Amino acid sequence: MKAVFTQAGSVTVQVLVPYAGHLAPEQIRGRVIGNIMTGLMLGIMLARPISSFIASVSSWHTVYALSAAVTVVLALVLSFALPVRQPLARLGYGALLASMVHLARTTPVLRRRALYQAGLFAAFNLFWTTVPLVLAGPAFHLSQTGIALFALAGVGGAIVSPIAGRLADHGWTKPATALAMLLATGGFALTLLTAPGSTLSLASFVVAAIAVDAGTQGNVTLGYRALFMLGGEHRSRLNGLYMTTFFLAGAAGSAVGAWAFAYGGWTFAACIGGLLPMLALVYLATE
Repeated sequence: MKAVFTQAGSVTVQVLVPYAGHLAPEQIRGRVIGNIMTGLMLGIMLARPISSFIASVSSWHTVYALSAAVTVVLALVLSFALPVRQPLARLGYGALLASMVHLARTTPVLRRRALYQAGLFAAFNLFWTTVPLVLAGPAFHLSQTGIALFALAGVGGAIVSPIAGRLADHGWTKPATALAMLLATGGFALTLLTAPGSTLSLASFVVAAIAVDAGTQGNVTLGYRALFMLGGEHRSRLNGLYMTTFFLAGAAGSAVGAWAFAYGGWTFAACIGGLLPMLALVYLATE
């Protein structure tokens, strides 16, 4: 039951992202979205090591209590700080859901940006599903604390979101998208160039984590900016379709990563992970 309520509350961020896009002036919309995504990514990547540290000096009960307290304080602050927005659409909930099918069929930008991010997010989830297995295995013998500290490397990729937003504001969305895809593929390729278990190999995994995270977070920001330029009346629905598409791909990436690692180890998993952004890049070339 706790998981149900936690997941239900986590949808808040998917309300705040289009809301921020609505409030931001058009000329700096990409920058604003990039800043929001940086905060989101920092929260995701720092949650595990911070919670592990708190649990090690206290207990998991303290982690949940502190999380609940912070959430309540944040809700109170936002309730007073955020301006009221009157939506342009006046549709009932059922009509809104039905309209999303029409949006998906008639919005080529949505389909492209969702599929681009699907390839990257599937690779991202594949990476973070399988790398802990590699680090805990016989090549590295890292403890759970060591793996949690390794996850901090992903924080480095979060700084790319504001940069991606600024590039989009200057009209460089397509080359920045290609660069994001190449970064992710390059991260996987780098891990295959060194001997497993060596210090250099561990360093290559750290760089790969930054590259994969940077590519994924940069591209999602580019996608948001492109979608939020289409009009405010259906911005939240576009966001919902966008997120649903690439989160489904992310779940598939996790499943495929676990299977690939069990079947052929990290080499096989990395080959699949590196291929996914390249397929997205081929699709981008047809734009």
